[in-house]
Amino acid sequence: MKAATVHEIKQELIHLQPARLTEICLRLAKFKKENKELISYLLFEAGDENDYIRSVKNEMDEMFVEINQSNIYYTKKMLRKILRITNKHIRYISGKTAEVELLIYFLRKIKETKIPLQKSVLLANIYNGQQKKVEKLITGLHEDLQHDYLQQMELI
Repeated sequence: MKAATVHEIKQELIHLQPARLTEICLRLAKFKKENKELISYLLFEAGDENDYIRSVKNEMDEMFVEINQSNIYYTKKMLRKILRITNKHIRYISGKTAEVELLIYFLRKIKETKIPLQKSVLLANIYNGQQKKVEKLITGLHEDLQHDYLQQMELI
């Protein structure tokens, strides 16, 4: 079965009755956990983006506390898990400033928890890759925001 394009789906949704649209959304929410999380974000948390970013940062804090630094393998696995969950939340927000803010926070937490980046090429690659991504994202922002975020990056 070939999936319809986003444009085709949009055109079809425009013509649906509200009751049918609600039914489709509920079915979509039941089908996959990530769909349910996205719908929850759009319905309940999209109105206050700053509060949502704060809750994502709190979730990241909790996960950074759980990192097992005695073994590089487990440290790498946990960092990738934190990054995967953070990227999921970034996709929900879909804003460049929120993405920059969360990724800078991720980099700052790596430094604060004193993860030994020099002991593993893999850990250093995770850090450096995110650092490059943030720097690239910053160049696409407004000049005032660029200045603020570049100052934050210098503090890391």
